[in-house]
Amino acid sequence: MEEISTFEIHEPLDMHLHLRDGDMLSLVGPLTSQTFSGALIMPNLVPPITTKEALLAYKERINEACYKDKFEPLVTLFFKNDYTYEFLNDIKDQIIGIKLYPAGVTTNSETGVSSMDIEVLRPTLESMSKLGIPLCIHGETNGFVMDREKEFMPIYESLAVAFPKLKIIMEHITTKDAIELLDKYDNLYATVTMHHLLITLDDVAGGMLKPHLFCKPIAKRPEDRTALLSAALKAHPKLMFGSDSAPHPKHKKESCGCAAGVFTSPIALQVLTQLFEKHGCLDNLNKFISLNAQKIYNLNLAKKTIKLIKKDFVVPTAYEYKNESVIPMYAGEIISWSIMSIN
Repeated sequence: MEEISTFEIHEPLDMHLHLRDGDMLSLVGPLTSQTFSGALIMPNLVPPITTKEALLAYKERINEACYKDKFEPLVTLFFKNDYTYEFLNDIKDQIIGIKLYPAGVTTNSETGVSSMDIEVLRPTLESMSKLGIPLCIHGETNGFVMDREKEFMPIYESLAVAFPKLKIIMEHITTKDAIELLDKYDNLYATVTMHHLLITLDDVAGGMLKPHLFCKPIAKRPEDRTALLSAALKAHPKLMFGSDSAPHPKHKKESCGCAAGVFTSPIALQVLTQLFEKHGCLDNLNKFISLNAQKIYNLNLAKKTIKLIKKDFVVPTAYEYKNESVIPMYAGEIISWSIMSIN
C-alpha cells in the first residue's frame, strides 16, 4: 500500500471550546480560528453569558480576536431555570444551543443548576424543545470523581424520555457507559475530546503528576478510552469532536490547587490525523471532525480546507501573549503531521 503523505480536512469543527476573555481570548482565539471553520463556544465566563446583550458583546469580542481568519463562533447561553419562551424565541437565531452545568462541577460553574429535577428544569426545557434549541450538558454528579459521569447516565435517560423532541448533547463523554447510551435514545448525541481518546488516569497521576493533563471530567480507565476511541474511529454518526480545550495560565496549572483543563487547540488537527492514520481510519476523520456535527446541528459553513503533510511538527513549549502563558498538551514533543496549507 502506498504511504499517505498528505491529507485534507474540510470545514473542521470544534463543538466544545473554551476561549475565555480578555488577553487570554486574544491569545487562544486565533489558535483555533486559523485552522477551524467554526467552534461551539462555552458560556461559563465570570459572570456567565445569560443575556442577549452579553452574548452579542462576547461574540463581537471573539470576532475581533479572530478577525484574520474565516471562522464562525457558534455561541451559547448559560442555562437558567427561568428563561421565558419570549426571551428564547428572540435569541434563538443568535445561539447554537444552551449549556447546562450542575452547580460546582467544573470551572466557573458555581451559578449552575442546583437541582436536576425535571420539574425544576421544565419551564426552560419545554421552551427549548418547542423552539428547536439544543441542550448541551456537562453530565457529572458531585459523587466520587471516577463515578460522576456514570452516575449522571440516569439523568440523561430521564431527560431524553421527558423531552423526546429536545436534542440533547452529552458533552465531553469519558466512559463506555455513555457510548452505550448513545444508541438507546434518538435524541441523545455526544462530543468527545482528543485527550480522552489518548490518555487514562494513569497518564495523569500514575507516576509523577502531570498537571497539564489534569482535566474535568477526569480521564478514566483503559476500557473507557478503548470504547471512546472505537466509536470515534468508526465516526459514529451521533458522536462529534469537541476539544474541550481549556486554557489556564501556566501559574494556575503548575501550582497547589491545579486548575482543571487541557489546552489542545493548536495541535488538534495534527494529532487527530496522526491518531486516525495509526489505526487505518483516515477515511473517517472528516466525518468525526466535521460532517457529523454539520448534520446534527444543521450547519452550513463557508468552505475551508486544511491540508496536512506527513512531516514532523515540534509542539511549542508554550504560547504567550502579553502577560499570559499557556502550556499545550505534548509541549516540546514531536507530532508526525504538520499543517501544510489553509484555504
